[in-house]
Amino acid sequence: MPRSKKRSSRGGQHGAVQPFSDEDASIETLSRCSSFSDAMSVAEEGGEAGEETAQEDLQYKLKVFIDSTVDKSAKTRQGALDGLKAAMATRILYEFISDRRMTITDSIERCLKKGKGPEQCAAASLACLLCIQLGSGVESEEVFKTLKPIFKNILLDGAANIQARQACATSLGLCTLVAEDDILDVYATMESFESLFMRSYVKEDGSRPSLNPQTTLLHTNALLSWALLLTICTGSQVKAVTHKHLPKLPRLLENDDVNMRIAAGETIALLFELARDMDPEFEYDDWEPLCDKLNSLATDCNKHRAKTDKRKQRSVFRDVLKAVEERDFQTETIRFSTERMTIDSWVRKRTYDAFREFVGSGMNYHLQANEFIRDVFQLGPPMLVDAATLKSMKISRFERASILTRLRTFLSLTN
Repeated sequence: MPRSKKRSSRGGQHGAVQPFSDEDASIETLSRCSSFSDAMSVAEEGGEAGEETAQEDLQYKLKVFIDSTVDKSAKTRQGALDGLKAAMATRILYEFISDRRMTITDSIERCLKKGKGPEQCAAASLACLLCIQLGSGVESEEVFKTLKPIFKNILLDGAANIQARQACATSLGLCTLVAEDDILDVYATMESFESLFMRSYVKEDGSRPSLNPQTTLLHTNALLSWALLLTICTGSQVKAVTHKHLPKLPRLLENDDVNMRIAAGETIALLFELARDMDPEFEYDDWEPLCDKLNSLATDCNKHRAKTDKRKQRSVFRDVLKAVEERDFQTETIRFSTERMTIDSWVRKRTYDAFREFVGSGMNYHLQANEFIRDVFQLGPPMLVDAATLKSMKISRFERASILTRLRTFLSLTN
């Protein structure tokens, strides 16, 4: 998948805002600042004047959050990190964030180093959202250069909080995809992930390692981030990785944890897709036993497993089996605003799932408005539609207000 160095889409011009001059924000202050829907309602109902007021209100709230990330209270810092995460997941804030990126980075660094598990998890997620906002370029590279060694230290430190290690495993993968500028450093990060998930491999004597659920989740996250970075590897690297790991990954399908089984299955499908893209005649020696195992998981009737786990597993492994056996992919169409995007490969699916994990319900908005994410999925520049078309569309008030704001900005620039 091509990696452009274009910056992500920029927000609108911001009005003047009074600086946050109060003493450290209290939990009550953060609670009042945590909702953004009121601002969007004002913007839609009050026209341009309402939009300007809402924009000023949003910026004030964001400044409160940024200042509160250094509060003495862990609860206040946690609330501030969560507030910034919610804003970045549902807004394009490029200009506001770009001017303050190192301040936010310093706060993330401090929270990762000195915070406890939940605070470290929130800081790790915020780092990803910051990179997604800045896009692939010098700005996100600066952020990542500061945070990468901290991520790796936590990830590989067996004495560190396990939830923090799990979060770093996921965040390091996406930040590397977005902001790493050296492919050799990508490979080095992949080796860090390998050093973890390989501990879940079956041992040479045929026995399976005994791991607790939290450690298995860490290995699962590491495997998924490793698979994400596979999507940007060179052909020679994919060939080397396939030779090293494809014989061992199928044994992870026997893991007791359903999420590890699913992660292993999807990674196997991804490896087959990448290998066949390079060599249409690619063959795997143990292809038939692998297909038998995948078929067993796709029709699993094990009474000792939870119904929801079995249902989820069957659905995924039906698709994985088709990929390995028939070279087929179950396409999925994502609709957003007036556009649609097709997930038509395992590479595209792994990339989409990785971004969606951080922006959540804001994914459709970022597909619509974030230039960087649109570039990743080759969607072209953000589209503009007229107000009449918007009115006839069944989309949320937030999407409608956002599109109208960009349309007015575009028209003012062209007049």
